[in-house]
Amino acid sequence: MSAAKKPTHVVEDELALDDFVKRIRRAEGQMGGILRMVEEGRSCEDIVNQLAAVSKAIDKAAFSLISAGLKECLTDGKRNHEEVSAQLQKLFLTMA
Repeated sequence: MSAAKKPTHVVEDELALDDFVKRIRRAEGQMGGILRMVEEGRSCEDIVNQLAAVSKAIDKAAFSLISAGLKECLTDGKRNHEEVSAQLQKLFLTMA
């Protein structure tokens, strides 16, 4: 008995992907800054504030990627658009 294959969608919108990559690279830079703060002995408050900022940046990146996927799925009219939409909506809710 084989397991049912999950519907998948790969975002093709180059602008959306570029935006996502920029957001993730910015978060990556923020993480490097947080590591330096720890190494320099900065206050817990400063570090936690930066952790909160990077967390929000990653969340926004995830939301933008899911949003682009939903938009493509709904406008492309693919055969499995209802299944993919449901999967993307589920991903969206995991971020909420």
